[in-house]
Amino acid sequence: MASQDRADSDKQVKQDRDIGQLIKRLDMLDERLDNMDSIVTSVIERVMGRPLVLEVTCPNCGQTVQVHITSGVRLRGKE
Repeated sequence: MASQDRADSDKQVKQDRDIGQLIKRLDMLDERLDNMDSIVTSVIERVMGRPLVLEVTCPNCGQTVQVHITSGVRLRGKE
């Protein structure tokens, strides 16, 4: 009976440790995603400050498609 209680407590300790590790990994993943979000936002803000043209070539027919992306920011002319 005592060995059964000890085995159950060992299982509980192992399960608690596994849950702790899972929580730690999820926190690390959340931090990494936040960092990636900051980087992507920064890049988008820089890109959207000026017009951008993407050219995509179809792998089947070879036709080039141009996509023009403009921003809501008015560009300054030379004064």
